[in-house]
Amino acid sequence: MMKSGFAKVLKNMGDNRSTRRSSSESGRESGRESDRSSESGREPDRSSESDRSPLKVPFIIGVAGGTASGKTTVCDVIIAHLRDQRVVLVNQDAFYRSLNNEQLKTVGEYNFDHPDAFDTEVLLSCMEKLKRGSVATIPNYDFKTHKSVEPGRQVNPADVIILEGILVLHDSRVRDLMNMKIFVDTDSDVRLGRRLRRDTVERGRNVENVLDQYAKFVKPSFDEFILPSMKYADVIIPRGADNEVAIDLIVQHIRTKLGQHDLCKFYSNVFVIYSTFQIRGMHTLVRDAKTTKHDFVFYADRLIRLVVEHGLGHLPFSEKQITTPTGSVYTGVVFCERLCGVSIIRSGESMENALRACCKGIKIGKILIHGDGNAGTKELIYEKLPKDISTRHVLLLDPVLASGNSAVKAISVLVSKGVPESNIIFLNLIASPEGIHAMCKKYPKVKIVTSEIDRGLNKELRVIPGMGEFGDRYFGTANKRPST
Repeated sequence: MMKSGFAKVLKNMGDNRSTRRSSSESGRESGRESDRSSESGREPDRSSESDRSPLKVPFIIGVAGGTASGKTTVCDVIIAHLRDQRVVLVNQDAFYRSLNNEQLKTVGEYNFDHPDAFDTEVLLSCMEKLKRGSVATIPNYDFKTHKSVEPGRQVNPADVIILEGILVLHDSRVRDLMNMKIFVDTDSDVRLGRRLRRDTVERGRNVENVLDQYAKFVKPSFDEFILPSMKYADVIIPRGADNEVAIDLIVQHIRTKLGQHDLCKFYSNVFVIYSTFQIRGMHTLVRDAKTTKHDFVFYADRLIRLVVEHGLGHLPFSEKQITTPTGSVYTGVVFCERLCGVSIIRSGESMENALRACCKGIKIGKILIHGDGNAGTKELIYEKLPKDISTRHVLLLDPVLASGNSAVKAISVLVSKGVPESNIIFLNLIASPEGIHAMCKKYPKVKIVTSEIDRGLNKELRVIPGMGEFGDRYFGTANKRPST
């Protein structure tokens, strides 16, 4: 189970990081009443719904923890890793119940850390709407008057919904909505210090009142309600946002769960060419086991040409003005001329003709990688590259990205020759999520251009649904070897 393995690993991680947050960031890490009313339903993505593709069932993450444990900062870091696309942060603080006149007279005696302080029914209603893909109205709670005020905040549905608050794991009905449950576990002395700094510096309260409230309400509620909810967490993060290793693991898990077509949202270096019925039709033919070699080569070449053209569009360019035959001035662009191709033998050689057709006289090098299957260590067998390759942009060619081991090895060879990582564009027809993860983890600056991202790898580490042994089908050979 993830909880018994993943969570325990995170709980025991050593602190090898030196990340430090500013006091302004720490001041935002409140678990209860905070000055975040404007962020009760934050939507980083501001694009119109009409520009978006249909939403799938959202991935809902619950982030709980004690007051000033670092929940909000953890959420902010996760959102930053997810590139803020279709991510909504909903704060439990927005669902505080409005206080009546009698309660307002003794507001100092009101326990804002008790489960009854929140209107859980309204929270459930809003979360259900967002889960169904509908717009929800998040209450606008005024922390000065202790009442919900109009208008509420309109929140659009998203691919990822993060619900953050001290008690989001307390109610089983709320927990049942979540795909992942996170508890931010921070030392009580650290949390008290942060709360003291926040309430005295930012809210003008005196130390005595802060300590009195902490002893009377905050600590007892933490011990009775918040801490026991930690047992429901899938992942426990010690030290909050300082624990970069834990957050990296969480983000990796979220990316995997969200599925293949979301990868280009999270990796800014991954590009999938725009899919049309023509492209889908060509994929249908090259993937069909009954397709003849002649037709396979014909339609594979068409797809390769499209990928190459798209890849060339990622090269650096400069503006240039020319004069047309009509005597008019046209402002266009010219791409860099220092360019070469490198094919990974042998399947990559199938892409060379398309590259030559697009780039007249282009130099093409070759790399041969060998290993004991996709899972084995890859070994460089042969390489023949332009002597001045370190000064060129490189289009690396391999039609299928499976485990990513061969591609990673080939890129390491290029880097060892002095090619900047950012100067490499990897072109392929189909890719697996596992291969993309492997490449982006090792070489995040290398651009990946593909025509489709498949479902994943099978036990033999072959791309599924895939298109079989590409080299064998393209060159008409019978030698069966796993794609890499």
